[in-house]
Amino acid sequence: MRKLLALALFLTTATIFAQGTLTGTVMDSDMNAPLPGATVMVVGTNNGTTTDFDGKFSLNVQTSSGTVDISFIGFEKKSMQFTVANGTTKDLGTIVLNADENALDEIIVTSFSLAIDRKTPVAVSTISAQKIETKLGNQEFPEILKSTPGVYATKAGGGFGDAELRLRGFNSENIAVMINGVPVNDMENGRVYWSNWAGLADVTRTMQVQRGLGASKVAVPSIGGTVNIVTKSTDMEEGGNVFASTGNDGLQKFGFTLATGKSDNGWAATIAASKTSGERFADGLQFEGYNYFVNIAKEINEDHLLSLTAFGAPQRHGQRETRYSIEDYQRSDRDIKFNGDWGYKNGEVYNVQDNFYHKPQISLNHYWNISDKTNLGTAAYVSFGTGGGGGYTGDANLRNATNSPYRFADYQPLQLDRVQAENAANGADGSGTILYDSRNDHNWYGAISTLTSNITDDIEFSGGVDLRYYKGKHFREVKDLLGGQYWADDNDVNNPNRLTQVGDKMAYNNDGVVLWEGLFAQVEYSKNDLSAFIAVAASNTSYKRIDYFSYLDSDPIQETDFVNFFGYSAKGGANYNVSSKSNFFANIGYFEKAPFLNAVFLNNTNEINEDAENQKIFSAELGYGFRTSDFRANVNIYRTNWSDRTFIRSVQSQGDEFFTANILGVDAIHQGLEIDLDYRATDKLTLTAMASIGDYQWANDVRNVLVFDENNIPINEDNPIDIYIKDTPVGDAAQTTMALGMNYEVFPRTYVRADFTYNDRYYADFEPTERTTPDVADPWEAPAFGLLDLGLTHNFTFGPLDATVNANVFNALDTEYVADARDGRDHDANTASVWYGFGRTYTVGAKIKF
Repeated sequence: MRKLLALALFLTTATIFAQGTLTGTVMDSDMNAPLPGATVMVVGTNNGTTTDFDGKFSLNVQTSSGTVDISFIGFEKKSMQFTVANGTTKDLGTIVLNADENALDEIIVTSFSLAIDRKTPVAVSTISAQKIETKLGNQEFPEILKSTPGVYATKAGGGFGDAELRLRGFNSENIAVMINGVPVNDMENGRVYWSNWAGLADVTRTMQVQRGLGASKVAVPSIGGTVNIVTKSTDMEEGGNVFASTGNDGLQKFGFTLATGKSDNGWAATIAASKTSGERFADGLQFEGYNYFVNIAKEINEDHLLSLTAFGAPQRHGQRETRYSIEDYQRSDRDIKFNGDWGYKNGEVYNVQDNFYHKPQISLNHYWNISDKTNLGTAAYVSFGTGGGGGYTGDANLRNATNSPYRFADYQPLQLDRVQAENAANGADGSGTILYDSRNDHNWYGAISTLTSNITDDIEFSGGVDLRYYKGKHFREVKDLLGGQYWADDNDVNNPNRLTQVGDKMAYNNDGVVLWEGLFAQVEYSKNDLSAFIAVAASNTSYKRIDYFSYLDSDPIQETDFVNFFGYSAKGGANYNVSSKSNFFANIGYFEKAPFLNAVFLNNTNEINEDAENQKIFSAELGYGFRTSDFRANVNIYRTNWSDRTFIRSVQSQGDEFFTANILGVDAIHQGLEIDLDYRATDKLTLTAMASIGDYQWANDVRNVLVFDENNIPINEDNPIDIYIKDTPVGDAAQTTMALGMNYEVFPRTYVRADFTYNDRYYADFEPTERTTPDVADPWEAPAFGLLDLGLTHNFTFGPLDATVNANVFNALDTEYVADARDGRDHDANTASVWYGFGRTYTVGAKIKF
């Protein structure tokens, strides 16, 4: 790989520079709207690009004259001749494509959830494949969004794929993530584990972030917004690429993409694969991951198209799960790289905390052009997840960074040989401390089908079904006895006092089953400069729990009945184009969504929480857009009121038993202002800017909370719980974010870029239900910080092939900053536990296209 990079760098000295740049905007003749994803290709070459969500493109060409083909499935191809002087830019203007009556519309399911500029009345940001390819480097996938209004993204503990995304102050549980129109949030807790999709960036065609209500046509939207990821469908052009990159801490990545193009009999295929390995910036975070992607499509006739897509990213990585105080990091000789969750066993690196997972997703899409006015898109999908995360249990305290008998000195790596020696000395008494894996395997089946019909020339109806079945298998298994003979576990009532071995289940063993049935419908009006929509949706979420450890096999309560929650949504909006430059939009909506599974079954048992309620969300937004050929600006204000947020709290009774309190009536308000700008100052220089000012606060106190035992008898009538959170800032997300960006073409086809992001008003994460006394101070506010990222991209020819060298330096100024924090007892820097962000890191890579 290093030889490949060196060769690519050497060959830049023999580069034949491009003659110039072609730009333009591709429009849909029927809708008079931008046409995203259209292909622009120089005839007789592999040199091409695709339009962004505004229909715009920019293409470097290597000859002074020639012909470009502009095409999109379902439209007639258009060819245009060009002449461009060396080092200049030629604007081809507005290119209108007409619908092809003899061609099949590619009614990809994802298109039903994508917003169109100056038409769909939502706040939206679009990230192109080119931006992902050039800027991602060794960052986590969500971090590519850090210059997007309302977004706060961090690496969390820093392990491979452990990144966290916050949108308008909401965490990943309340941000819908969809890949090719298919939802991927965990069906039980709503979370998104980005390590499951660690290789997704290699095959992403574009990514769109819809803040607030969004345009996604699924039953019941998310609270914070929606991230739509569109992977490469079957590429129409034959070709592919190979790539390799390296970076700090032993990063190595290499892979390829290959597309057959569309054959005469309607078949086409695209495959991609890659491998990534190395360490992360912090100690003990070794990782190895793979990514594969396959798409096979068949155009059956001019009315039917089938497309099969399968992708996955098996990986294993070390984790940094324990946060420490700022003083601990300062006292450690590893400073901000310190990680207390790893060490050595038998002379080799060994992770106490780690993660391993493989979650392939397979979908079969059928696109049916029923008539000139009606079409149907259906996606049936399946996903099988296997894996989990490691940890330890027992007598040894492996988290203490100081005064630990299991470290040679304070803040040094763990010496697990000492634990092995203790366990071996126990002999027939078994291990005193072991490592385990908490498994979360699942089977997920689903189908989404959407019918779209033009009722009149101005009114379009769309509606469909969203069906899902999910079964999660949760258990803990012995991973390593650490030199002992067995681990004694008495948690299985069907097999008490078991002496477990490696691979045996322990601690808990239960299944969660989730059924989801949803319907949605939307009517959209579009004429001249006005577009508007009204959408309604309804869903039924059913939960069942099966517990194999806590109940006898003969006990009927081992498996509960389904507990049902009906949710619904109603939303509407309008966009009005005042002129060719200005537009206003507004949207408003209300929806109810089911609580997550852990709020339905209390105390980790089959005890059903009869008081569990739907979460209720009201959202409204106003926006303004301004467009010229060189300048684009968006301004929007929003307010989201989140009522009856699901909260549960563990409470210890006088008899030292633990019960779970169901806390109702907790409300939060998330509101703010967002601005983003894009300015093409010259043919060579583009500037971007963003500012997001949020106000996220808890809205009310909650008084006289009672805790009930398994017999529904209150255990704290004499001492009810009061929670004091009114006007307390919501934690774990920067409420003020800003960004500045620059991209400059220093030489033909050679670009340098700089991006500065600023984060302020980050309040440490905290548990609201633990604020049980009045006049408690606000959670600790971490210091504001700014980060500078630098990059360079150089495009050149390698014989008949196009090639690219790409380099990035992240946190170029090596700024030291707290990225994540957990509030402490005194709500200050001394008692907070934190994770520092990474210091300066870098990547450099090369890609050759053929």
